[in-house]
Amino acid sequence: MSHSSDEETFRPARHRANPLRKRLIPLAITGSVVLAGVGVHSAFATPSADAVISEVYGGGGNSGATLTNDFIELANAGAGTLDLSDYTVQYLSGNPGPTTKWQATRLTGSLAGNGRYLIQEAAGTGGTTTLPTPDATGNINMSGTTGTVALVKGTDLLTCVTAEDCAADSRVKDLVGFGTAVVHEGSGAAAGASNTESVARKTLVDTDDNAADFAAGAPTPENSGGAGGGTGDDGSSPSPSPTATPPADAISAKIHDIQGTTRRSPLATKDVKDVTGIVTGVRTTSTSSTSKGFWMQDPKADKDPRTSEGIFVYTSSNPTVKVGDSVSVAGVVSEYYPGGYDSGIQSITEIIKPIVTVLSSGNALPAPVVLTKKNIPTAWSPAGGSDGSIDNLELEPTKYALDFYESLEGMNVQISDAGVVGATDAYKELWVSVDPKHNKTKRGGTYYPSYDDPNSTRLQVQAMNTSDAFPMANVGDTLKGVTEGPLDYSQYAGTYILEARTLGTYVDNGLKPQVAAAPKSNEVAIATYNVENLAPTDAQSKFDRLAKGLVTNLRAPGIVALEEIQDNNGAVDDGTVDADKTLNKLTAAIAAAGGPQYSWRQISPQNDKDGGQPGGNIRTAFLFDPTQVSFVDWPGGDATTAVDVTGKNNKTSLTVSPGRITPNDEAWNSSRKPMVGQFLTRNNKTIFVIANHFNSKGGDQNIAGRIQEPVRSSEVQRMKQATLENAFVKKLEAADSKALIVSLGDFNDYQFSPALNTLTGNGTVLTDMINTLPKEERYSYVFQGNSQVLDHILVNPTMLGKVSYEVVHINSEFADQTSDHDPQVLRLKP
Repeated sequence: MSHSSDEETFRPARHRANPLRKRLIPLAITGSVVLAGVGVHSAFATPSADAVISEVYGGGGNSGATLTNDFIELANAGAGTLDLSDYTVQYLSGNPGPTTKWQATRLTGSLAGNGRYLIQEAAGTGGTTTLPTPDATGNINMSGTTGTVALVKGTDLLTCVTAEDCAADSRVKDLVGFGTAVVHEGSGAAAGASNTESVARKTLVDTDDNAADFAAGAPTPENSGGAGGGTGDDGSSPSPSPTATPPADAISAKIHDIQGTTRRSPLATKDVKDVTGIVTGVRTTSTSSTSKGFWMQDPKADKDPRTSEGIFVYTSSNPTVKVGDSVSVAGVVSEYYPGGYDSGIQSITEIIKPIVTVLSSGNALPAPVVLTKKNIPTAWSPAGGSDGSIDNLELEPTKYALDFYESLEGMNVQISDAGVVGATDAYKELWVSVDPKHNKTKRGGTYYPSYDDPNSTRLQVQAMNTSDAFPMANVGDTLKGVTEGPLDYSQYAGTYILEARTLGTYVDNGLKPQVAAAPKSNEVAIATYNVENLAPTDAQSKFDRLAKGLVTNLRAPGIVALEEIQDNNGAVDDGTVDADKTLNKLTAAIAAAGGPQYSWRQISPQNDKDGGQPGGNIRTAFLFDPTQVSFVDWPGGDATTAVDVTGKNNKTSLTVSPGRITPNDEAWNSSRKPMVGQFLTRNNKTIFVIANHFNSKGGDQNIAGRIQEPVRSSEVQRMKQATLENAFVKKLEAADSKALIVSLGDFNDYQFSPALNTLTGNGTVLTDMINTLPKEERYSYVFQGNSQVLDHILVNPTMLGKVSYEVVHINSEFADQTSDHDPQVLRLKP
């Protein structure tokens, strides 16, 4: 039921600045029902699973407009990056004749997975607010009320002027007709476009029915860097322009009526009014995972424990209310799915397009719900329905932790004397446990023992605003006293968060980096270390800190397998694959830190074939100290040549060294290929060392998502990889029953996972050394407050009894990290 963050997918996606959350008003029905109706649409192509047109605005600079320019915004519902260098966006007037021509704007760059892309078009004479910095610029003067926009593969102008002909043109990736446009997808054009309102997708689920997929609302342009909203003359964000009074058919409702007894509101997409409550928190900053707005809570709760009394009100611009204000709100009920419905993340019930009336100020806040180990259920979640979703199941808050948290969504909650189990990150977030003794590690964290126990008392604590003071806390530290605020759900982490209005007193409990035991004179130390996208363009300080870790904390092992070594220009995607500058810079830093003059071996991958950060060409590499071991070089190893085994008994050897294991098998598509090297000790003992970096967990569904049990789709590929490497190890052992074999690295999976069990043959072919440690020491990585295992050192039976082993905790538990992984070291008496 869990998946971890992965260095190639989750972390960089955020570091590359995920777009600010987009205001998508989800349909009141589920995605499966929407798709079931596609067959009745009159004209549609194949719905796009990745790049779509997400918003169109043609009123820029027109009378009454705030924004100065027209714009088209793209979004990527998929995880992969789309190269836009051969794409255009094209525009056709709403009622074209036989000779009407399309107009085009050429695109450049790329559309990141789950990202946005902003195209600025012509300016009018009015408006006061510029767009965020566009990703592409054209001069198409679009109508504010009717027209058709297409995302087109290629630069040639479209020639179609009917819906049927455009649907048949395979170059059209996506198409949106708005207003009274003749050319549109499905049953009708998107309605409501005007000088003051754009048309935007309700979700990123593309059904190829413009009328159903889009809704009108205040324009919300966002670019690829996550900037949105533009700025006014005074530098402020533009405010939405809601109707002064709610529609006549708006429903009078209490907050608990809106929240309902399931995860989805029974009033989703409905206009509501007279929604009253006390403001419990105000957020004035927007980040990659948060939005401006405020939380409100009704102090007069109903008697149903399933219905939350709190809700978030999305205001787009800075809210004008204050904590303690009593307010009455009208607006539209939204079920917002961060990242889109298909992401598997739970929805957040909100009120959008609000009309807010302050009734009084200085009111006492509703008493918080105190979260303790006694009231948070141990069981994590109910099983999903026929589609795997728990969206529409009745909440059982006394039975399941996810239901308990959902029943408190938006409400004022409190924790006391909470133990930090996940260090502070760059976004002023940390993880705590209200039951720090449960699965406690020796250093104060919470270890992750199995899919069945995801540690339900973990909770993220976040600064309500980025300007708020926040401690740089490590695992094992404490937030003493009361931490209190509304309970939110995070877009990025996909989990529940306490938005801290009041933060407990930070207590530093003095966690220190570990130092490995020194190897004896007759031992060879073999280590693994994921150095997190190391490139020559990184600051010298990163190289120096890595060097100190290798020399001081790991005590300069004889052999080091490194993961995430990037090519000579890092993430620049220009065809460079060599990494000699990266490795030379690292070995020079190690020598300067008092370590040995390491030699190195590696195999450069084919360009952009091994996954990881685009353009980075990450690979594994060996460092070795020539005074302790020698490397046996057998020529011929390259990106596509498979290593094999030759000889028998003590003459057993590799055919190439270093060499890659089955590099052309589809199991290694977009993933690092394991590299095996042959080493010789000072007493002429051969050691075969396999450096690994299995495929990432990208695409796995979130542990706290709406699909339960989450689908771990990436596991399929790791199972194939494990099967291939298991066969290679068996081949070595068949040639020499006394062979010394070490397989190590970042396997991107847990010690109890099917992939690791396949690789080790359930412990018969290889032994996972992490399992030789006490349970409270089994971790090398901390994700969402769970101390877990992604990195492993595996040995064959011949090695057992000749080795000692430890994980050296120098990174994962600390706010100040050199890498997000902890290294491990094995000491062998050959």
